Amino acid sequence: MTTQQVMEVILKDRMFYETSNGGVTLSGGEPVLQSDFSLALLQRCKTENLHTAIETCGNYPWHDLEKLLPAIDLIMMDLKLIDPINHKAACGDSNERILENARRLALSDKRIVFRVPVVPMVNDSSEAIGAIAKFVQSLIELRAKHVNGSRRGPEIQMELLPFHRLAANKYRSLGLEYRAENLEPPSKAKIRELAEIAELHGIPILE
Repeated sequence: MTTQQVMEVILKDRMFYETSNGGVTLSGGEPVLQSDFSLALLQRCKTENLHTAIETCGNYPWHDLEKLLPAIDLIMMDLKLIDPINHKAACGDSNERILENARRLALSDKRIVFRVPVVPMVNDSSEAIGAIAKFVQSLIELRAKHVNGSRRGPEIQMELLPFHRLAANKYRSLGLEYRAENLEPPSKAKIRELAEIAELHGIPILE
């Protein structure tokens, strides 16, 4: 689809955006990997006075995201693990670039929500969530220093997303092994327990 074709679909729901205080979110996949198209679409949305957001994993060269920032109001970024060895074991790649991009984002003027998919036996421990919360707190402090010690301005927040098995049928349809088949989604009590761990680091969790 062209940018114009996508915009025609988007603008059909303008009334919904206005009544819900919503807008347009680019997700995926990874929208930053199609940075030229994403930029064109986000810019068109801004010319229509639509709120814009992206969901991103953060694992790409910084300049691919940097050029999108002027057209983005909200960034939702995954943080799965802080320990680099555990991250590579779980995700198949280093998190060095992800964490560096998160630090660079902290120096921007954008609202950021760091979203943590809570996966049993991967990062559902107090140690793993505590490490993520500590990292997010360091970013809040970094932003505060960047704006001359003031904590006012765009927020940096954290959200816990319970693991679910909604992708199981998609894996089966593609003939792929779904390695999470036997994992149970964390209970509400477990998520609340982990949220309390994060809050001990001064990070309120979005509900």
